[in-house]
Amino acid sequence: MEGVGKKTITRRVILYEGLAFLFIILLIWLDEFLDIPHLFLGAETTPVNWRESSFESVAIVILACVTIGITRNVFRKMKYLEGILPVCASCKKIRDDKECWHQIEEYIRDRSSADFSHGICPDCARKLYPNLFEDEKHET
Repeated sequence: MEGVGKKTITRRVILYEGLAFLFIILLIWLDEFLDIPHLFLGAETTPVNWRESSFESVAIVILACVTIGITRNVFRKMKYLEGILPVCASCKKIRDDKECWHQIEEYIRDRSSADFSHGICPDCARKLYPNLFEDEKHET
């Protein structure tokens, strides 16, 4: 889905959800008019029950509205990163759309739900604190 924006994805998901619920309502009414169990399974014929089908349809519409509302809220709250991030080759800051430079932690935290925990890798620890690793040189 490269090049597809968040709004387009949201619209597609909501459209597919809506179509799925419409399909369920269509099946309810087809069953009522065509008596599908009678046609395919040889069951006894049943009369058309308008009240039951109407009630089921209204219940499905309510469920569809709730589901689509929840989907909209989820997409509204969702933050994500996309595209290519311009990173400074020296300080590793990231340039945003407004041509401002930000620390990588700040940039990602503002655009996602990620948090950071800092540590130090062994290579950097050796460079920054060589005296702590002198014992290792003497032991080998």
